[in-house]
Amino acid sequence: MPKLKTNKSAAKRFRATATGKIKYSKCNKQHILTKKAPKRKRKLRLAGTVAKSNMKQVKRMLPYLSN
Repeated sequence: MPKLKTNKSAAKRFRATATGKIKYSKCNKQHILTKKAPKRKRKLRLAGTVAKSNMKQVKRMLPYLSN
């Protein structure tokens, strides 16, 4: 059976945790930060986790993701 290709754009965005969840960095934190509320910017610092409904698509893009 041939090797599977990893989606490289997804590989840059997602990382696996030790418990098997997939985390990612949130968007809208790069520029034009002056108009954003401090509470909003603080919440954007935290990593997000992929929803259960989207796990199948992400795992298909990343066949060699550990776990």
